[in-house]
Amino acid sequence: MTTTPRRRDMLRLAAIGAPALALSALPAEAYQGNMERALSALSAALGSLQAATPNKGGHRERAIHLIERAMGEVQAGIDFAYRHGGGGY
Repeated sequence: MTTTPRRRDMLRLAAIGAPALALSALPAEAYQGNMERALSALSAALGSLQAATPNKGGHRERAIHLIERAMGEVQAGIDFAYRHGGGGY
């Protein structure tokens, strides 16, 4: 009967440890924290613009397209850093 709790504890530890192990497998310099935060901020800005009323003389739509383009550039920078082990944070 003691094997069931031990097995459950091992499975719980495996579930907790697996994500940490996956992150530790990445080179420290590959993590792009600032770029990830910028992408998140751009995504929030995009959501706000999309929720805004459209009567802005076309400026809202232009801002939406520019943010989408900026998000693509930030993501391309993140992808480049992961492929080339570029400087992190």
